[in-house]
Amino acid sequence: MSAVRPLLSARGLVKHFPIRRGVLQRVVGYVRAVDGVDLDVSPGQTVGLVGESGCGKSTLGRTLLRLVEPTAGEITFDGQDLTRMRGRALKKARRDMQIVFQDPVGSLDPRMTVHDIVAEGLGAHRLASGRERDRRIQEILELVGLRTEMASRYPHEFSGGQRQRIGIARALVLRPKLVVADEPVSALDVSIQSQVLNLLVELKRNLNLTYVFVAHNLAVVGYISDRIAVMYLGKIVEIGDAEEIYRRPLHPYTQALLSAVAQPVPGARSRRIVLRGEVPSPINPPSGCRFRTRCPLAQEICAQQEPALESKAGQPSHHLAACHFAGKPVPVG
Repeated sequence: MSAVRPLLSARGLVKHFPIRRGVLQRVVGYVRAVDGVDLDVSPGQTVGLVGESGCGKSTLGRTLLRLVEPTAGEITFDGQDLTRMRGRALKKARRDMQIVFQDPVGSLDPRMTVHDIVAEGLGAHRLASGRERDRRIQEILELVGLRTEMASRYPHEFSGGQRQRIGIARALVLRPKLVVADEPVSALDVSIQSQVLNLLVELKRNLNLTYVFVAHNLAVVGYISDRIAVMYLGKIVEIGDAEEIYRRPLHPYTQALLSAVAQPVPGARSRRIVLRGEVPSPINPPSGCRFRTRCPLAQEICAQQEPALESKAGQPSHHLAACHFAGKPVPVG
């Protein structure tokens, strides 16, 4: 791990959603969306969270910001215990933590102009008003590639890519330290995705931002991330530097995800790893290793003992995997 103090740190983070039934709405079970996550994000770093739909990555991103209240665990932001904050202290901390949502349509109020959408955070935190507010709005719109005269328009007058730029401007006008980007390009056309990704990279460099970037596409995550955390059924199963993850994935699930990434060379044949079966229910996950029911390498120990997320012999100390057979190649086909 880096010697630099993490800007954001989570230890034993849990988020369970209760399942209620009957007239009395009794709790009959829990959806284990996030089930014991340790994560560090250093200043100026982009950490990508990747996994299949339903693995808990978006819930983890929102729980880190306390947009969703954690069930258990600890979150530290900029040296302060975020999980214990209340009232004014939490509101003050949230100036430095912002989110860009996946849906550029549903996340913008259709009755508000771009100016009012971007200005809302400045007013809520009493950071600027009058000419200073207008100057900061004009400045951030130009930074995200929107003309200042667009400030008087409404969201329905823009394309999907432009709407996402508005969402990015809304997040950055407060000059945060940390931005959680929750699948910010998945709802966009492929031709627009690269433009928004390049914008996020440029903004990170110019504004000294730190990102937690949530996505299901490893190619997208690999392009923007310094480190990658792979999630499966509420847990991180592998984490390491992006280059190391691509060069030598240790976990069978990571190997399968990478095998599905399109090859950049036309006509190149990919060695696709096909996983059998369906993702188990987060209400009743398998014993031991949660990936064992779909893993080609699974043996008896995988059902009896949950593997720890730890470094493996012969691997860099910051490259961790939760697998009894980490590094063993998975059969193709």
